[in-house]
Formats: sequence, structure tokens, C-alpha cells
Amino acid sequence: MQRRFNGEEPGAGAPESEGPSKSARKRAAHELQSLGEQLLGLREAELAALELPEPLCEAIRLARRIRSRGALARQRQYIGKLMRGVDPAPIRAALEARHAADVRAGEPFRQAEAWRTRLLAQGPEALEALVRVHPQLDRAQWAERVAQAQREQPGGHAARELFRALRALFATMP
Repeated sequence: MQRRFNGEEPGAGAPESEGPSKSARKRAAHELQSLGEQLLGLREAELAALELPEPLCEAIRLARRIRSRGALARQRQYIGKLMRGVDPAPIRAALEARHAADVRAGEPFRQAEAWRTRLLAQGPEALEALVRVHPQLDRAQWAERVAQAQREQPGGHAARELFRALRALFATMP
């Protein structure tokens, strides 16, 4: 039961607070801490390119060396606190660009894995599709690779060799 003072509603006489609510401030602080934690995964050259304040860079370098779980949690909170004094927009942009580059770099790997799975499952039909995409392939050599990989147990040497050949093939593509 809420009490009423002088017949007023609770909080009715309280002055309106300026700025964001406490919840909004906490969400922003957590977001900055998370952004700071992402900086831990950057290489030293990438970190230097961001031109962050030196105390923040030192805190990040120290966090990389910490092995104690509790100490690392405190260091992450400290990094979050230091992040409040930094403009997060350039950091977000750099991290997004890095993520996009990682996705592009991993695309040939995913493509080779998908083709290997397709070749092992479908055999000659998939090989014909691959030859349509890459007419320069030696069909007989690739047919032997696929057949050998299909004969052995999954994950065997021939399947790995097939994957390597596919990865090399897709690496030469523009």
C-alpha cells in the first residue's frame, strides 16, 4: 500500500529529472563495456590505428595478459569506464569493417566446403555442375578425386585432399 502525503500522488511533487533514465544509462554503459571487450580481440596494429587514448590502450593490453577470471572481469569493467570518454562511432565502424573483411576472407572456405559436400553426396551430377562453373577443370582427374573420397570413410585423407583442391580452385577465382 502506498502512502499519500498531503493528499498528493506519490512522486507528484518530485522534480522532473533531466537526461536519460537510469536504465538507459546502464544500457549505454554495458554497450560501451561490450565494445571495449571487442577491442581485446584486435591485433596491436589495428588497435594503434584506432588512435585511442593511451590509458585505454594500456588497459586493453593489460587485460590481454590477465588470466584470473575475477581480475579480468574487473579489468573489463575498467575498460568500460574508460570507454565512456571516447567517441564509440569510429570504433564501431572499424570493428564492422574488420568483421566484413573476416566474412569475405572465409567465403572461399565455405564455398569449398559446400562443393565438397555436394560432390561427395551427388557424385557425377555435382562434378558436371562444377565443370560448368569451371570449364578448365580436368574432368577425369576430378572424377578420380571424387570417387576416391566417396570410397573411403568420412573425413578421410582423400576427402581432405578434395577440399584442398577445391580451396585452391576457388582461391584462383577473381
